[in-house]
Amino acid sequence: LDFRAMGAIFSGLSQTGAWGCFDEFNRINIEVLSVVSSQLRTIQNALHAKVRRFMFGGKEINLNPTVGFFVTMNPGYEGRTELPDNLKAMFRPVTMIRPDLQQICEIMLFSEGFNDARALAKKMTVLYGLAQGQLSKQHHYDFGLRALKSVLVMAGQLKRATP
Repeated sequence: LDFRAMGAIFSGLSQTGAWGCFDEFNRINIEVLSVVSSQLRTIQNALHAKVRRFMFGGKEINLNPTVGFFVTMNPGYEGRTELPDNLKAMFRPVTMIRPDLQQICEIMLFSEGFNDARALAKKMTVLYGLAQGQLSKQHHYDFGLRALKSVLVMAGQLKRATP
């Protein structure tokens, strides 16, 4: 992702008033983040000035004041960069907690057609916890939410295929 692509996305969001959520924002390299910072600052300044049109990327574009920009980050992982302070100041930090896997599992099992979802969810999360704790820590073992969700969706497909 380069600054031109990000600028095009920001321009479209600004003109439509849509919200954009950029996942794992700190995976973008630092040179691009520097330009992104000035692009976002330009939009923010236009919003604060309550103008209907403003200059962005060399063009005058419309500004819909309902536009919003949100980012998610996973700090501390390999390949992630620290956001520059001027960019960090543009976003309000929110701390997330670990999801309740058992509750998510139960809801997904119900939605996949399992009647005894509560008991099955308990068994699945205990199994995943044991596997995560006792199998080797090699990166190809994935016991995250995405992997669990994939297993549950597959279980639903199998259930529907053999009623």
